[in-house]
Formats: sequence, structure tokens, C-alpha cells
Amino acid sequence: MADPSSYRPEPGQVPDSPGVYRFRDEHRRVIYVGKAKSLRQRLASYFQDLAGLHPRTRTMVTTAASVEWTVVGTEVEALQLEYTWIKEFDPRFNVKYRDDKSYPYLAVTLNEEYPRVQVMRGAKRKGVRYFGPYSHAWAIRETVDLLLRVFPVRTCSAGVFKRSAQIGRPCLLGYIDKCAAPCVGRVSAAEHRELAEEFADFMAGRTGAYLRRLEEAMAEAAEEMEYERAARLRDDIGALKRAMEKNAVVLTDATDADLVALAEDELEAAVQIFHVRGGRVRGQRGWVTDKVEAVTRADLVEHALQQLYGEERGDAVPKEVLVPALPDPAEPVGQWLTERRGSRVSLRVPQRGDKRALMETVERNAQQALALHKTKRASDLTTRSRALEEIAEALELDTVPLRIECFDVSHLQGEDVVASMVVFEDGLARKSEYRRFQIRSFAGQDDVRAMREVVGRRFRRYLAERRETGEWTVPEEDGEDDPAETGPRTTEGRPRRFAYPPHLVVVDGGRPQVAAARAALDELGVDDVAVCGLAKRLEEVWVPGEHDPVVLPRSSEGLYLLQRVRDEAHRFAIRYQRGKRSRALRTGPLDAVPGLGEARKQALVKHFGSVKRLRSATVEEICEVPGIGRKTAETVAAALAARPRGVPAVNTTTGEIIDDDGT
Repeated sequence: MADPSSYRPEPGQVPDSPGVYRFRDEHRRVIYVGKAKSLRQRLASYFQDLAGLHPRTRTMVTTAASVEWTVVGTEVEALQLEYTWIKEFDPRFNVKYRDDKSYPYLAVTLNEEYPRVQVMRGAKRKGVRYFGPYSHAWAIRETVDLLLRVFPVRTCSAGVFKRSAQIGRPCLLGYIDKCAAPCVGRVSAAEHRELAEEFADFMAGRTGAYLRRLEEAMAEAAEEMEYERAARLRDDIGALKRAMEKNAVVLTDATDADLVALAEDELEAAVQIFHVRGGRVRGQRGWVTDKVEAVTRADLVEHALQQLYGEERGDAVPKEVLVPALPDPAEPVGQWLTERRGSRVSLRVPQRGDKRALMETVERNAQQALALHKTKRASDLTTRSRALEEIAEALELDTVPLRIECFDVSHLQGEDVVASMVVFEDGLARKSEYRRFQIRSFAGQDDVRAMREVVGRRFRRYLAERRETGEWTVPEEDGEDDPAETGPRTTEGRPRRFAYPPHLVVVDGGRPQVAAARAALDELGVDDVAVCGLAKRLEEVWVPGEHDPVVLPRSSEGLYLLQRVRDEAHRFAIRYQRGKRSRALRTGPLDAVPGLGEARKQALVKHFGSVKRLRSATVEEICEVPGIGRKTAETVAAALAARPRGVPAVNTTTGEIIDDDGT
């Protein structure tokens, strides 16, 4: 625990201007990022008597070992820089909202020649119009099914579209008039794009004009006694109205707004957002956060707005944002939202009328989300805590193993030997910390030797990073690590690849693998990390130096957690090993040519038709390929001439000899 007075800036050293500040711990990792209208006043508030600080703030300043700041011109710049640094450094003491689920969006891919309507999740792509998010994917599909009658836009995948174009026959949706079938030329690319844009406009809330146009067309068809066309238009109008009814009108003035509501207690906060477009609720999403810092309701609102609009531009930021409390100060946040939208954004607290009533509905949703989250977390946390305690008791550890790392070795009959490392923190997988290894020191099948190499490499990197920060000193006669082993370095506070030591190392195997892992740690002088192994046959837990395994009850939560960790390491290793093998199988003769990229390889094969014909070509003929110069042509010819021909394959059905280069 550090004394804040040891790194307190000198009086007058901190400027009295807007800026962003960062607290770092003793390992130079950024643990907190904040902004201030006056850096001098804000930083001074952290260096008062510890007894007067909020408990969470007190924990942060005693964990930190230094503070630094960056001066900016305006509070808006400070807001943007704070958001950027929180995303970059992932500080442990900052409020970080996390989605309680991955919400689906209705997307129209206007960036394609033939736009497609589909359900999308994850990061947003450029050139795609999104509507939502929705709480369930089936709600999107019901809406799309109704709208395809009026806007028969393509919904098929690229593979289905390409196949229909090749055979000249549309899919089922094309036959039942729920797709305009651009794949077979029923409509042109321009006509199909117009359909997709009309679909997007309707979803964006511009429904009144389109319905009026259809009603006029229906009346005109009836007057001209084209009753079949009038009936189709009548059915189209009914389908559109049913789609609109799925989103009831909540604001009668066709408002475009986002409503943000909060529910909180001492430890956590839940945020709910209703996206209202054209007076109708078009989407809903929710976030939950741990209150790891001393924050007010206004601070939570500000962080929620940063999370919600930090990556958005244009119409994705609505004209009006309604919140339960205004950030303090509110002007920079309002200006920041205005800059992201490109036009004025109103940020305010609704006081009365329909908007206030809707805000109360959103608040009730936030309260229910927080209660549901607490119920789930209480159950999960109790189970995980019991599992960790059982492991600590069975292995006679001093503390519960909050961070567990598991290693597994995978190969195919001694070929493509790889290993994996998975990380579980507080009983939960931390996939961003997973690592993969290629076995380098030997060839062939030796799981014990491979395990020793992998554990040694992982902890050499850890010690190298500790030496860099001055936490670990090694006598010079011990030598330096291979630079390739030390991994990427950072002095900016970003999370390091091997910065944190585990409390427990688990290996997939029995006594030999455990002994190998322990020997690797002893060789490096690491004596504060426990080791155990989980053997698959009887699910026995082996510890170093013991002749008999530790047997946990089959109903033990601790055994179940160890099995999950072991199985995850096995899955991750198998996936890596199969990926390497499949890449090796896809390699061809041209892959061995130095300096020849993918584009020029494809150009050569396309020009000659096959590698076999390319092998028999002269240097002058190779030079005729666009992008291939004389020197490259000579390199290709020499490489193919030096490569031995493989044994030709035989079709076992016909007896036909197949050319060795795939011709």
C-alpha cells in the first residue's frame, strides 16, 4: 500500500486548466483515468486526509504510485480524451459498463452492390444502416417477414445469391414474391437498391408518407377497376400497419430521442436505454457496472453517454437525449454530442407529460434489470467462491487461487506440436489473456518435455517484465532471456501480455507433467506459485512431490471448476493445432517462393491455368504476367525447377491419374 504523499505533485506544479489525468500503480499500469475543468483543484482533492476520502477513492490512491496529466484546450477535448484513454488502458478503478447480453440489430447492407437485410450482432460496419437494438432476434425476423411483402429486398447469404445466379433460378423467396430476385435479373441493381433504401426509410420512421402513397395508389386502382392490383395494395398496407403496431406509439409528436435511466445501490448500477424513433420504441438495451470508484448519479449518466455514443456518428446520435440527471457540467457533454451528430442535440431531464411517463417506464426496467442481475450474480458468486475455497483447502494453499492458469499440449502423432495457456480469474474465463505456443526446442512427441518448455517460457516472460520495472533482479551469471521470449514491451500502462502471476498453475496430465512444470518454476526461482495436475482417466489431482493423488468428491464444485479449466485449455490447444495443420495442407509450390505475395500468386495461376503449366513456362513467358518483373520471374522459375515433383494422385474410382498440381 503506497502513501499518496510520496507521489503528490509539488504546489504550483499542476496547471489550473482543463485536462485529463492518469494514476499509475507501481508496475506503471494505468489504474484510473479522469478529466477535470481545473486539474489543480481536482488533483488536490485526492491528496487530502485519507480518512476523509470515500473508501473506493482511498483504495485507488493507496494502490497508485504516481500521477500524470495532459492539458487540453477545452472541456469537450477532455471528455473525448478521457473516453479514448479508458478504452485504450482499461483502468481497473474506472466505471466500465458491460452489456448484459449481445443485442441483435436489423441491418441493411447498403455497402454492397445488392443490399441485403439481415440480423447482425457485434461491432458496427461502415456503410451499413442499423435499426435497433432489439431484445430478441425473433422480433426482428417477424418484422422483416411482414415488410418483405412490400419491400422484397434480398435476405439470402452471398453463397445462396451466387448459386442462384449460376443456375439461373431464384430461391424459394423469389418464387413467393418475398424477394425481387436480383440474382436472376428480375430487377436491376439500381432498382433493388431503391427498394432497400425505401425499406430503410420505413424502418427509420418515415412511414406516414409511404402509407399515404399506397392508399392513393389503391384508390386509383379501384377507380380504374383494376381490382386485383387494388387488393394487393390493400394487403400491403395491412402488412405495413401490422409491422408498425409491433412498436406502439409512445410519443405523439414523432420524436427521435434516446431515454437513459438508472437504478443503483452501493455496489452496482444498471442502465436501461430506450431508442425512440418517429415516436415509437425501436430498440432497447441495458448495461450493468460495478461501482469501483466514488461516483454520483450525474457521473454515471456521463459515463453511460460516453459508452453509448463514443463510437457513433450522424443520425445514430438522436436530436434529443433524455436523462435522469444532467452531467456536471452539462455543457461540454451536450457540445460533444452535437459534434458527433453534426447538428444540435438537446440533453435534458424530462419534467412532465408523455416523456416523463416514458422515463418512469425506463426506470422500472432498470430496477428490474438490476434485481435480476443481482439474483444471478449472487448465485454465481456463491458457487464460484465455494469452488475456489474447496481447491485451496484440498491443495493446502495459503489463499484462494483467484487467478488460475492451465497449460495443455496438443499434437498429431508428434507433428505440429503446440500448447495452450488459458486463464480463469475469480472462477471465470478471461479470454483476452489466453496464449498459444509453438514447441521450438525439439521435434517429435514428448509431452513432458513440451510442458516444461511452455511453463518455463511463460514465466521467463513474466520475470523479464518484472526486471524491466525493477521488481526483480537476477545475477548476471544467470544470463539474459532470448529477446524473442520477452514479448512486446510497453511503458505506457497498457496491459502486458504476461504481467500478472497466477496463484495456481494447472497442467493437463498426471505426475510426470506436474513434475516438469514444477521443475521449470524451480529453475527460474519462482517459489510462490502452486502447481497441480488433473489426470483425465480418473480425474485425480496430482501435486508435486506426492506419491498419491488428491481425490476430490465427484460432486465437488472445486473439481468441477478444475475440469472446466482443463477442458478449456484442451479445446484451445486443439483449435490451434488443427488450424496449423489445415494451413499447412493448403500450402502449394508457390508458397515457397520468397517475396511472392498472394495477389501475384493468384495472377500467375490465373494466367497459366495451373502450377504445372507455370513450371514448364520460360522466364520470358512468366514476365508477360502483369506485375511480374524479370527478377521475380527468374526467382519463380528457379524455385519451381528446384522443387521435386510429387507422386501423382490416382482417382480410385476411374483409375485416372490426376495432375500433381491440381490440374
